[in-house]
Amino acid sequence: MPKLKISSANLVATARARIEEIETNDAIAMLEDPNVTFVDLRDIRERQRSGSIPGSFHCPRGMAEFWIDPDSPYFKDIFGEDRTFVFHCASGWRSALTVAALNDMGFAAAHLKEGFTGWTKAAGPIDSSGKTS
Repeated sequence: MPKLKISSANLVATARARIEEIETNDAIAMLEDPNVTFVDLRDIRERQRSGSIPGSFHCPRGMAEFWIDPDSPYFKDIFGEDRTFVFHCASGWRSALTVAALNDMGFAAAHLKEGFTGWTKAAGPIDSSGKTS
């Protein structure tokens, strides 16, 4: 097996060093702010299994760069709104890489440092309406 030039952990650490990370308790406090949108990058099955942050917008990880680009045929209007976007995944790895890429594109965004796992550990509210058994 070939040796990688950089590990996934190093890639995430490099991304985290240059993006805005939001601590879980600060994010929970932001939940009631109508100008903040939480963007869930997790797979739909993760959302169905674990629930989601109330009011979060689901954006599959593989579509984020296309959905935020107004010149893309996949652009989603929500990303053209003047608001604060906080991306998250389960543990903060996928969201760190996503936010670094979006920031490189010129899109202002932050990420939930400890992901949905940290959110649940801190007893943040969870929308279970989409959960399946």
